[in-house]
Amino acid sequence: MAPETTAWQYDNPVIPGFHPDPSVCRVGEDYYLVCSSFEYFPGVPLFHSRDLVHWRQIGNVLDRPSQLPLPPDSSASDGIYAPTIRHHDGRFWMITTNVSQGGNFIVHAEKPEGPWSDPVWIDLPSIDPDLAWDEDGNCWCAFQGVQVARIDPEAGKVLEGPLPAWSGTGLQWPEAPHLYRIGEWWYLMIAEGGTERGHTVAMARATSPRGPWEAAPVNPVLTHRGTSHPVQSTGHADLVTGPDGEWWMVLLATRPRGYSPGFHVLGRETFLTPVGWQDGWPVVGPVALRERGPGTAPQPVEAAPRRDDFDAPALDPRWISPRSRPDDSWSLTERPGWLTLHATGSTLDRPGCTFLGRRQEHPTSRTEVLLDPGSGRAGLSIRVDEAHHYDLEVADGQVGVIARIGPVRQRVAIRSVPPGPVTLVITTRPTRELPPSDGEAVGVHDTPPDFVAFHVNDRPLAELDGRYLSTEVATGFTGRVIGVYATEGSASFDRFEHGPLDVPL
Repeated sequence: MAPETTAWQYDNPVIPGFHPDPSVCRVGEDYYLVCSSFEYFPGVPLFHSRDLVHWRQIGNVLDRPSQLPLPPDSSASDGIYAPTIRHHDGRFWMITTNVSQGGNFIVHAEKPEGPWSDPVWIDLPSIDPDLAWDEDGNCWCAFQGVQVARIDPEAGKVLEGPLPAWSGTGLQWPEAPHLYRIGEWWYLMIAEGGTERGHTVAMARATSPRGPWEAAPVNPVLTHRGTSHPVQSTGHADLVTGPDGEWWMVLLATRPRGYSPGFHVLGRETFLTPVGWQDGWPVVGPVALRERGPGTAPQPVEAAPRRDDFDAPALDPRWISPRSRPDDSWSLTERPGWLTLHATGSTLDRPGCTFLGRRQEHPTSRTEVLLDPGSGRAGLSIRVDEAHHYDLEVADGQVGVIARIGPVRQRVAIRSVPPGPVTLVITTRPTRELPPSDGEAVGVHDTPPDFVAFHVNDRPLAELDGRYLSTEVATGFTGRVIGVYATEGSASFDRFEHGPLDVPL
C-alpha cells in the first residue's frame, strides 16, 4: 500500500510553470530531472534536488546550436518533445526527439552540468523515446506506439526490432513509455487518452523487454479524468526510488481555472506523488496540491534567486528564447550590469525577433523590469506564441499596451513617458485591479482564469482578460513565458524580477 504519512508536507507542483513531460533519475542521494522545451532555446532544462521536492535548475542539456537545430520557420510547440534522462555505467544519458529537424537522438555527459555531447541520431520512428539497460548491458529503447528496440546508444544503431509491445487499454495516443527492471519483472508504464483532460497512466509487466506483456489488473493506475479535482491532465509520468526504498512518481498535470471549460495558463507543470506497491503492481492515489514529504525532513537545494541584476558573466539558465539566440542579438558586457538587446526582427508576431524570457511560475504573479529604451522600440511581453501575446512597449516617448489575439492586433492603451529608464510591471491575479471599461462586453461570465494588468512607473495603464493567453485558446503544448524584447534598434534592461504577487519584490 501507499507509504505511511511522515511529519512534513510539501506543495505541488514541485516545479511550477511550463515544465511538462518530466523524467527523473537518481544517482546516490542526488536526483536529476529534465522536461520538454519545444521551440525554445536552450533546450531541455535540467534540475537537481536532494529530496524530490526542492529543485534548482542547474543548466540546459541542449545549450549549443549544434545540439538543437531549430529551423527559423518552425512552428510553435514543435522542437523538443519528451526527454528521458538516465544514469548508466558512470555516464548520464538523455534521449529525446527534435520533431522540427532530425528526429530521435541521444546525448551523454560525464557530469550532469555538462558538457553534453553532440547528438547521436538514431533511426527510430515516432516520439517519446526511453532508455533502459538489462542485466547483460543491453540498451532498450521504447517509444510512442508502443514499440521497443535494442540499440547501441553510442553508435545510434538499431540492433533488434522495433518489436510491438503493449499499447495500452485502447485509449487514444498511447505514448510516453518508460521501461523499468524491478525485481524479476520488467514494467512498462505509458500514458493514454491524450495530454488533455483525459490523460491517464497505465501499466503492464513482462519477464523480458520483448514481452509478452500482462496488463495491470486495474488500469489506469492514475487519472483525474471526469473529476472536479483542481489538478487535471495527470499523466506522462516517470518512476524513481529513494535511498530509503520508497517509490515516487513525477508527472505532468495542469491547474485549470475560470469558467467552463477552465483554462490552464502556465502550461503543464511537474507534480510529485508517492507510490505504493500491492501484489506486484504500483498503487497511486490522487495527486494532491499538498502531499506528504519524502523521507523524514526536507533537504532543499539553494533556492534560485527571483531577481536578476545581470551582473553575472553568463545568463541564468532559466532564460529562454524562441528557436534561437544569435550571439550578436544580446550582450551582458556592452553595458555592465545591464542586459542589452539588439533587434533582429521588427515584430513579436513573427519568428526571428529578439526575445529573452522566463517561464511564468505563479498563477498570481508580479514581474518587474527596468528598461532604458534609448532610441529603440522595446518592452516587456507575456506570451504563449507569435499569435497570442500582450506587450508593454516603449518607443518614441510613449508607452502602450498591445494585445495580439489570433488574427487581431490592437493597441489598447497609450501614455507619454519622460526620457530615460522606465519601470515596467506585469501582474496576474484572479480578480480585477481596474474597474471594467465601458467598451467591455456584458451578459457573459466574467470569470477568466486571471486578469493581466500593466503598470508603468507604479501607475496602472491597462488590464486584459487572461484567457486569451491560455492553451485552451492558443492550442499547442507550451505555457506562458514573460520576457524582455527589442523590435527596433537597441535597448537595455536591469532588475528583472518574477515572483508571487503576495510577496513584496
